[in-house]
Amino acid sequence: MELRRRLYVIIFGTDTWAGKLFDLTLLSLIVASFLVAVLDSVERYHLQWHDAFLLAEIVFSIIFAVEYATRIWVSPNRWGYVKSLYGIIDLLSLLPILFLWVDPSAAHLVVVRILRVLRLFRILRLTEFLVEEQLLIRAIQQSSKMIFIFFLIVAILATVFGSTMYVIEGPESGFNSIPEGIYWAVVTITTVGYGDITPQTAIGKAVSTLVMLTGYSIIAVPTGVFTASLASEIKSNQRSAFSCPHCGRFGHEKDAHYCRHCGASMSAKRQTAKRAEDD
Repeated sequence: MELRRRLYVIIFGTDTWAGKLFDLTLLSLIVASFLVAVLDSVERYHLQWHDAFLLAEIVFSIIFAVEYATRIWVSPNRWGYVKSLYGIIDLLSLLPILFLWVDPSAAHLVVVRILRVLRLFRILRLTEFLVEEQLLIRAIQQSSKMIFIFFLIVAILATVFGSTMYVIEGPESGFNSIPEGIYWAVVTITTVGYGDITPQTAIGKAVSTLVMLTGYSIIAVPTGVFTASLASEIKSNQRSAFSCPHCGRFGHEKDAHYCRHCGASMSAKRQTAKRAEDD
């Protein structure tokens, strides 16, 4: 138990010299692994150093696997760590090497390990960025249901428009199947417009105009939903976490002198909170 506690302080903590050294060493290995994957994707280096790159990647994967298993072992809340953002990123960074035996090109997917550099925020104690990160995560969670419904509606529209264009245009205009029609509809609704498939008939062009106008009408919806959620989170974050000493309700501005619910003075509560922050 003593070993487990000491490893927990080193691996998850950044206050000790050993913890900082561990995190900086881990980040160095992550960057080195990323550079190996990048260099291996260059044909000249791949032909000359492929075996060395493969051996290095296997070594990196073993180190990261041992580190991931150790994190689970020492964590007080193991399932909580596995489900956390960092836990998911740590797991994803290990998966590509497992597919190496099935598809050698999958080894290049280890570039996902660069996401682990997000731990730099913890190491350098960039608390301001961590607060902003939490704001973004909460805003995404708050708006996720509405955005999901929006994408479901877009998917239905793309299916209807794609199927319609397949019937109208057919293989003669490049709409060889309904899936290709749906692909065209998605490209058009999102205003990307690759131009690899284009309608040729008058009716098809009329439908495409409707699809374009629909795309322009709805493309800003998820942005607006997310922006509203983000603004709500920022406003909520600006409110203090302490309660009114009279009515006990939360949600006051940080510089509030009186309770916004009952009108009682907040001065004593603010002074107590300030002393706690100073301590």
